[in-house]
Amino acid sequence: MTFSQSRNCSNLHFPHPESDASGLFQGVLSNISSITDLGGFDPVWLFLVVGGVMFILGFAGCIGALRENTFLLKFFSVFLGIIFFLELTAGVLAFVFKDWIKDQLYFFINNNIRAYRDDIDLQNLIDFTQEYWQCCGAFGADDWNLNIYFNCTDSNASRERCGVPFSCCTKDPAEDVINTQCGYDARQKPEVDQQIVIYTKGCVPQFEKWLQDNLTIVAGIFIGIALLQIFGICLAQNLPPSILQQSPCINFQEL
Repeated sequence: MTFSQSRNCSNLHFPHPESDASGLFQGVLSNISSITDLGGFDPVWLFLVVGGVMFILGFAGCIGALRENTFLLKFFSVFLGIIFFLELTAGVLAFVFKDWIKDQLYFFINNNIRAYRDDIDLQNLIDFTQEYWQCCGAFGADDWNLNIYFNCTDSNASRERCGVPFSCCTKDPAEDVINTQCGYDARQKPEVDQQIVIYTKGCVPQFEKWLQDNLTIVAGIFIGIALLQIFGICLAQNLPPSILQQSPCINFQEL
């Protein structure tokens, strides 16, 4: 292999599905605060709190039913009812303030675009998102002007000037090897030519389109979860009266 061939091969990326997926999520979870703008708050604590609440709730329901403990059953019913009410409130607020959520999502993506080269975990997450949704930037490829390496200013001496990351490039199913330089100078081309080389739609519109196309499935999942919660609340409410009715009879037989 000649030197020029080896140099060209160094520009190619050989993905391994299992290692890429595990590495991505391990890296994101290990330093997830770096991809958020929450004033130093680490979202890992949020996962720990949610996990703790689920454990306590499941423990109370399971032990309360097995041991016929009315206190634990009432605790399970009330707590599950509160969670159901909070979920319902969050759904209503999300529908009412959907424009605000859209703006926050746009703000979040653009902040991460600015820091694309600063953190490898963030870079992997953005690449995964753009490849999965087949999108580029928040509302279009020009959002990458926010990054100091990809902007089109005359003062930018980077080789990636006026380009996009390789995750924005359209994929050829026949190609097993990804060229990481496929996005170089992509935004210097006319818009018609850009559509052949890269994805020109933003990730926010692509996400909205996915929700509209899969609205029935998404609604079905939420309705199914809600029905399971209502079913659990009803069972927890009906068990204590039955237990209390049987208690005198049991005590009488024991005497």
